[in-house]
Amino acid sequence: MDPKSDLLLQTTGCTWLRPISMFLGVPLDQVNFIMCQMFGLAAAFWFRLCLSPQRAGPTVRHAVASFLGSTFVIFCFGWYSLHVFVLTLVCYVILKSASAHTVHWYSMLVAMGYLTVCQVSRVFIFNYGILATDFSGPLMMLVQKITTLAFQVHDGKCRKQEELSVEQRRLAVDTEPSLLEYLSYTLNFMSILVGPWSSYRDYTQFIHGQHLHNKLQLQHNGYDTHTQPSPVRAVTQKLLVCIGCLLWFFLITRRFPIGYNVDPSFVSEASFLSRLAYAFVSIQAARPKFYFAWTLADAVHNAAGYGVSGFDRCGRVAWDLVSNVHIWEIETATSFKSFIDNWNIQTGVWLKSVCYDRVPHYRTPLTFMLSALWHGVYPGYYFTFLSGIPITLTARAVRRNFRHYFVNSRSVKLAYDIITWAATQLTICYTVMPFLLLAVEPTITYYRSMYFHVHIISILAMLVLPSRPRRPDLHAQHSNNNVKGE
Repeated sequence: MDPKSDLLLQTTGCTWLRPISMFLGVPLDQVNFIMCQMFGLAAAFWFRLCLSPQRAGPTVRHAVASFLGSTFVIFCFGWYSLHVFVLTLVCYVILKSASAHTVHWYSMLVAMGYLTVCQVSRVFIFNYGILATDFSGPLMMLVQKITTLAFQVHDGKCRKQEELSVEQRRLAVDTEPSLLEYLSYTLNFMSILVGPWSSYRDYTQFIHGQHLHNKLQLQHNGYDTHTQPSPVRAVTQKLLVCIGCLLWFFLITRRFPIGYNVDPSFVSEASFLSRLAYAFVSIQAARPKFYFAWTLADAVHNAAGYGVSGFDRCGRVAWDLVSNVHIWEIETATSFKSFIDNWNIQTGVWLKSVCYDRVPHYRTPLTFMLSALWHGVYPGYYFTFLSGIPITLTARAVRRNFRHYFVNSRSVKLAYDIITWAATQLTICYTVMPFLLLAVEPTITYYRSMYFHVHIISILAMLVLPSRPRRPDLHAQHSNNNVKGE
């Protein structure tokens, strides 16, 4: 075995499951991840039934949640898990010792700085051949939890109620957590590997047994809030989605590798439309691995009794508080914003709560930059997120300038939706391709093969279209409708 392969094996943590990895032809890090999540699913049911708030106190529930989470991260990442524990403890010291007026900035600086250093080291360790579940994943989740909690402590201790939004008032924290509470929140087994992030207040209410009551009492619609709703239906539905994603991965994803988009022979011989079609298919084929990871994590939370957000449109209990993806909304998105809003949802909530809602100017560019830095230091990430800035601004301008011309007729609106769906999906393919290619050279090769067409169209549209078009005179339109009716 060559030294590089030996190094990669070391990063996978425990090697007990290597025979399964070799039998399935799936990398060991992915097998470890899936097995931990499946064990976590079983542990979540046990946690809900045997360690319910009626049977165990908050201290026991906090201790078990943090112990299981710590075990998972050690099992998956071996000694690299030290990074997770170091960052957690250092930021807890900052939370307890820093002034409430500055704790959010110190926490953000240290957490993002530590993550960035680890991301830089990851580039040299893996040399672009990154594992699917390397040690930076838990660090990324930690950064979201650590920074959000610090901002919420700042809101609770230093800001006036009238200065806060409704959501900021609901989530504000006026007392720092104990070490056990902090470890449970940051390292709990439900979210340590792949997230998603959730607020400290929602999590502690879940641990104390107040989560369901607080979420359902606001809109009980005749529902007995003392009855504990069963998550079995929600968990079963999400596991079926996971099975579908696994089948898609083994049957489809492997047949359409992303790297083929920049294969020299393919780029030189295939027509532009063929290259465009393959980019679309390969990106569609790559999504289910994200769907699988996020949906399985959502199911683990639900199995533990966590994730109720209220009631859905049919009057049933909705288990989507920590859902990270809305698959149908993504696949049918007719706008860039709609796609972003339904992809990696909780990360979007984090970016909004610590950046977009906090900065006075240049909100969109700064939010995209923070997102790129959080994801890592691979150049492809920056190509994706920097490209997203003009595309987002252009999409807003196009929608404001043209959409109102197509909403009065059902058939015309249907045609408009089909066109905007195709444009959105192709634009997403163009935008996220560097995110998957990672390096500069393949990214530039891909952009050249696409003639930089999305960049050119976006820049021209930004220059030509007014950002705030004059709205139609609604009163005049109403009067004209009355005349036609007469």
